Order: sequence, then C-alpha cells, then structure tokens
Amino acid sequence: MTETSGLKPDTRDRDSIPDHFKWNLDHIFADWGAWETGLGELEKLMERYQGFEGTLADGPDRILAASLLSDELGQLLYKVYQYPSLMRTEDTRDNEVQARLEQVKIVLAKFRQTTAWYQPELLRIPEKTMIGWLDTSPDLAPYRFGIEESYRQQRHVLDEKGERLLAYSSSFNSTPSTTYSMMADADVDFPTVTLSTGEEVVASHANFMNGLFSRREQEDREALFKGHFSVYDSFPNAYGSIYNGILQRNWYLAQARSYPSCLEADLDEDNIPRSVYEGLIATAKAGCGPLQRYHRLRRRVLGLDRYRYFDAYLPLVEVEWTLPYSRVQPLIVESVAIYGAEYQATVDRAFNERWIDVYESEGKRSGAFSAGVYGVHPYMLLNYADTMNDAFTVAHEMGHTMHTVLSHEAQPFATSSYSIFVAEVASMTNEDFFLDLLLERETDPMRRIALLQHAIDDIAAGFYRQAMFADFELQAHREVEEGKPITAEILQRIYLEILADFFGPTLDDQEWYRNTWARIPHFYGSPFYVFQYATSKAAASLVHQRMTVDDEGQRRTAVATYLELLRSGGSDHPIALLQKAGIDFTTSEPVDALVTTMGNLVNELEREIASTNF
Repeated sequence: MTETSGLKPDTRDRDSIPDHFKWNLDHIFADWGAWETGLGELEKLMERYQGFEGTLADGPDRILAASLLSDELGQLLYKVYQYPSLMRTEDTRDNEVQARLEQVKIVLAKFRQTTAWYQPELLRIPEKTMIGWLDTSPDLAPYRFGIEESYRQQRHVLDEKGERLLAYSSSFNSTPSTTYSMMADADVDFPTVTLSTGEEVVASHANFMNGLFSRREQEDREALFKGHFSVYDSFPNAYGSIYNGILQRNWYLAQARSYPSCLEADLDEDNIPRSVYEGLIATAKAGCGPLQRYHRLRRRVLGLDRYRYFDAYLPLVEVEWTLPYSRVQPLIVESVAIYGAEYQATVDRAFNERWIDVYESEGKRSGAFSAGVYGVHPYMLLNYADTMNDAFTVAHEMGHTMHTVLSHEAQPFATSSYSIFVAEVASMTNEDFFLDLLLERETDPMRRIALLQHAIDDIAAGFYRQAMFADFELQAHREVEEGKPITAEILQRIYLEILADFFGPTLDDQEWYRNTWARIPHFYGSPFYVFQYATSKAAASLVHQRMTVDDEGQRRTAVATYLELLRSGGSDHPIALLQKAGIDFTTSEPVDALVTTMGNLVNELEREIASTNF
C-alpha cells in the first residue's frame, strides 16, 4: 500500500460516500417509527416516576424501586436523545431532525420541573436512617455513591419551592451565552482583508485560524489577525456586558445554594478542592520556562524581528505529509498495544463495525467528538482530511471511545458516566502513545520536526493556554464576588497581566491581544470548564511516563492501574479515582511531570533543528 492510497472520497455528497465510512445509527433504533415508540415509552416512564412522590421514606424498597426505574428511564433517554442528536450532526440543515430533537428537549425540560420534589424528599430522610438502609440492602449498592453524594451536598439543596424556582430560572440562564453566540457567530460581519498576493479573504473564524497555520508571510497573518479581531475590538463594551451577565448569573446561583464562591459552587459537583484549581494556575505559571524557551526558538527559526501571538501557530517546516484513513487505522490499533489484545480488538471493532462517521459532507457538523450510548456502543464523529492533525484527532477520540466502552462494561448504569475531570486523560494518553509510534517509525528529519512541534503545541494549547483561561475566569469572578464593577477595561487588564505572566518578554505587541477574552466561547457557555483540559494533560503525561519506564514490573502495574481507572466510570469522586491510579492533584507532581515533558520535547526539537542546519 502506498502512502497516498485510500485517500478520502472526492465528494461532499453524503449519499456518495461509501457506507463503511459512515456510522450506523440503526444500532440505536431501526427507524423513526421505533424512535417514536421509544419516545412514547419514555414519557410513560416519566409518569410512573412521579408515582414515587411522597413514598421515599417508606423504606429501602421504595428507594430501590425508584432507582431501578430511574436507570430504565436513563438508559432509554440515552437512545431517544442520541438518535436525533447524532443524526442532526450528519446534516445540521435538516429541520425535520431538529424538530425531533426539540421534542426530546421539551420532554426533558418538563421532566426536570416536575421532578424537583425528589432531592428534597430524599434528604428529609435522616442521614443515619439512610446509611442503615444502605448497609442492610445489598441491592442498593449501585446507588450508594449517588445517594451519599446527595447528603454531602445537602446544605446546598433548597426546599421543593426553591428548587422549582431555580428550575424555572433555567430557561433564561442561557440568555447571555445565547446572546454571545448570536453576536459572535450568527450576526458577526467579518471584514475582507487583502493579502500580500492580492488575494482578498474574509477574516472569518475558519480563514483566520487556517491562515495562522498556512500563511508563511507574516504580513498576511497580521492582516488576518487585525481583520478578525476588529469585530471584538470594535465592541468590547458589548462583549464585556454580556460576560458580566454570565458572571452575575453564576454569583446569583452560587449564593442561592449557599456557596462562598462561584468556583466552589462549580467544583462541588465533583468534590474537587479549590486548592486543585488554584494550585494548577500557580504551578503552571512557575513552570513557564520551557514554554518561553520554545517561543524564543520559534522566533529564531522563523527569522522574525517581532514575534506576535499569531506567529505561534505557523509550522516551523513545510512538510507534505498525507496520512490516509486506511493507513491510520492499523497505526492506531498498533499504538495501543500496551493495553493488551482485548483493548486492541475493541478498537478494531470500532473501525470496522461502523461506530465512526469519517469524512466531511454537506451540512455536516465540524470538528470531532465521541458520544456514548449506554447499552449500544459509543459513536465517533470525524471530519477526516488525510492530515497529521486529523490522525491525532482519531487517536484522541478513540481514547474517549474506549474509556466509555470500559466504563459501560464494568459499571452499572448509575455509575457509568465519568467526570470531565477524568475524561480527557484517556484521550490525551492515547495521543501520547500514537506520537511515540510515529516518532519511532519516522526517519525524515522534517517530519520529525513536525511531530515534535505538534506535541509541543498540544501542551502549549492544552495546558498553558487553558491554565491562562482558568486564571482569567477565576479573577473575573472574584471581581464580582467582591462587589466590584465589570467593564471591558477591567477584563482587558486582567487578560494582559496573565498573558505577561505566562509569556514574559517572548511576545511582542501584547496589547494587541487585550480583547482575546471576548473570543473564547467557553467563558460564556461553560464557566470553570477549561481548567480540566490542563489537569487532564498533566495526568496523561504522568501516566505515560509511568507506562514507558524501563522496569517491566512498574510498567505492568502502571497499565493495570490506568485501565482500572477507565473501568471505574463515575463510581467515586474524580480526585479519588485518580489518586487510586497514582495521580494525586493535591500535590504538584502531575503538573511538574508535564512541565518536565515539555522541557524534554523542546530539547529534542532543538536537537532535530540543529541537525538539519537551520
């Protein structure tokens, strides 16, 4: 097989793409008729669930019956929701599918409002009584962790009236983030810029990012940057007002549930200590040496007198490297050999049994993801384009897929869903082993440089950048908690100070990036979320280090504890699960390990560059 054989289909017409490159949703429901039946059954189960109201205190048998029904309801919900949700990603223009998805969302919204009684009623049962029931009722074992979690969080649960009021408020809690999306995506009008070639390009999201990676002339990258950011620089007060709405909403909800801060309110769901979040930021800032060394190296290799943030993405070398999907499949399978033959066989099934939607088509959602369907199997969405980055995306999403498979196989439904805090560890560890395999096989110095840059950029973006964003969110929320006003100028000051903390003098014209905060969708849609990318990257680095030591016994132990982590699902708090796997975020060890990895990669990149006579 030649390297260019098996290239992606020369079409964006979904019907013309061979079926084996498309996922098979028939594994969930045979057709829309079966889905309608499932939706009807879901509504009946919800009605039955209401029948438990006022009976939970009657004894452990009622708790068990309600829990079993909740499991049945939840497993059906996976299927009823994911069938139209996944189908909609195939063609986001399909209004009929969108309407069916909205049907599910309406049913769910009604259900949340009408089941607000459950948590308050459960917690009216004395904790001592509940512990006794749990100790003497073996059938309640799968639900023990969840029930104990309810009591742990008891002081943050309102009475039935209060919970119902908060449920009603959920309908407009999303208004600021929706407003942001309308302004930043739907109604945005990016200008057209003229490049050095005379070509005119709209400085849209896609063209801006593509330009940073492909335009070799710095003046072209600068033109795209200034054009793209002009829409944020022109409306900083509007974006500041929208973000203030997010901050005020979060502080309102935190106070309503008696949390001392927005951060603690957000972290409490997974029982993550505030010190983990704050320690990540502090250790990341202290470990910026390799990051700054990398950017000084980039300035020199690219021959730039002034080095700006938009110069940080350009490949150091131009390499024509096509990685067709047919070639990547066996490489992915081989790269996970350390986990054993059974793991590899399941990865092979994912490739060959139509769990994956591979290529871009008209109307298809961009990006990539892995979505679990309990009782069926995970589904992976890709938009594969035969590039090195696409190959790493497959490795990444396959990590998520296998995490879901192992968790669903080992855990009952009640504890099968794992925290985001743990989720990215599996995906990022798989990427590390895929990198090892490619570096081991690759002899071409330019490709080796490209691989090393990919690995370093991944740490720069997935760890340092996310730690920066985490710091920004923390500082912005603290301003509100302290009763201080939020203006665009204050947000600009916070962001620029953080940029200087991480990059020091390695970036010129940092003032140009004063409104970067306005461009980050996670700030508006998922507050205090991005720090988990940084912690996961650190955990993955430590896991990878331990599974690649010379001592065979230590390697086997590391592999066994890691696979047990994946099988553990959501059976305990994520910090505890990671500690069982030897990853302790109450210390700086995981972050220190990643800083060491970053330093080693920069060293190796410097050696490769030196050997090629740059």
